[in-house]
Amino acid sequence: MTNASRWRAFGVLAVGYFMTIVDLTIVNVALPTIGRDLHFSESGLQWIVTAYGLTFGGLLLLGGRAADLLGRRRMFVAGMAVFTAASMACALAESPLALVLFRAVQGAGAAVVLPAALSSVLGLFPEGAERNRALGVWGALAAAGATVGLLAGGALTRYGDWAYIFLLNVPIGLAAAAAALRVVPESRKEVSARRYDALGAAAVTAALLLLVYAISTAPEHGWGTLRTVGLLAASGLLLVAFVVIEARAAEPLLASDLAANRSVVGADVVGFALGASFYAFLFIGTLYLQQVLRLSALQTGLAWLAASLTSVACAGASQVLVTRVGAGRVLAVGMAMVAGGIAWTTQAPADGGFWRNLAGPFILTGAGTAFAFIPVSVAGLAGVEESQTGVASGLLNTAQQIGGALGVAVASTVAASRTATLTTTGASLPGALTEGFHDAWWVCSAIALLAVPVALFLPRATREHDPGLAVRPERESFEEVA
Repeated sequence: MTNASRWRAFGVLAVGYFMTIVDLTIVNVALPTIGRDLHFSESGLQWIVTAYGLTFGGLLLLGGRAADLLGRRRMFVAGMAVFTAASMACALAESPLALVLFRAVQGAGAAVVLPAALSSVLGLFPEGAERNRALGVWGALAAAGATVGLLAGGALTRYGDWAYIFLLNVPIGLAAAAAALRVVPESRKEVSARRYDALGAAAVTAALLLLVYAISTAPEHGWGTLRTVGLLAASGLLLVAFVVIEARAAEPLLASDLAANRSVVGADVVGFALGASFYAFLFIGTLYLQQVLRLSALQTGLAWLAASLTSVACAGASQVLVTRVGAGRVLAVGMAMVAGGIAWTTQAPADGGFWRNLAGPFILTGAGTAFAFIPVSVAGLAGVEESQTGVASGLLNTAQQIGGALGVAVASTVAASRTATLTTTGASLPGALTEGFHDAWWVCSAIALLAVPVALFLPRATREHDPGLAVRPERESFEEVA
């Protein structure tokens, strides 16, 4: 392929990826409106966010394996079809249960799109500076997509209806799927037998679903009740079952050589912390802007633009630094900036204002995401053979999305518990909400900070010159598409 053809294919894949990231947060600013229209309970609202994140993260490894075995372009197109159809169904939903279920289907489609897209990108660009440049753009999309989703959600809710948040995906999804068939080359791993380990994927997804449900409902039913303890125990048993299934599977979701790759494992741990801290920060921050500062959906989206623009502005510098000094050091700085920015927001009072109290923290956190999402993508795929890029990319994004789903659940639980305690003692609602959000932000900051030493221990250089990691032509099949 020519260089122009590679970047044209990259552009199509990036559109699909960007859509999946935007949909993680685009509903956040519309939650109060959706809650009123469909009569959601206060605790039920978070499931509009977590239903998507759980199926997204829980099925990513299965999606990555399917992409490697069935064809990355083929699975990208199939995933876009599911994602687009589910988006239409979300727009037409008339009950809380229907919306949550269709959001889960949307997440399943995204779980196919993302690893297929990222592994295709790795096939387009050789490991080294050229791939780092492409992953720099990819990482910037991840950092910007979350905040762009908030802005788009605010604008669509203000000038249209919350259903347009989902309808927006339909023409874009159809166009991306059609364009992929024309400009993205097909690639797959050639094997004599195709095994997917669907049982393992089901076990880990069910375990995570029960875990998040137990955490999110514990304040209402009590942490020591038989119900909460039973749900946590069932989640633990399913996780043990997943480990047993993986150990016995002929083709496990997590290959042993990936588990032995220090860069991959370290990046996935940091990716989990990044997702847990940043996506929970967005969720809690949006509630603070709307419920305490009383900003509209559009004003809330515009407020988050400060973080998004800063992230995009710092993306180029992040990519250059990763190439020069290594992903680990840049990632450590990025996570420290994210932790510092989130901690700074805990100083925002109940009667505060955006420019006075939040602009600085948002800008610092936005810059931190540029120095975190880009190097974590590079480190999480360093030294991975072409035949395993789908699973490796699925593993990295599984860590981020599951981290995000769990982070939102934990942060919501912390905030709700603190607020409930204060309101029973006679505190004003704005003050109680603010104190609850502060506690949640401290948790998010601590999670981000814990990832800093892990990032510092990542290998300094990738193993791009190791001949043992070269792709074996006979194991891969590539079809150039004009």
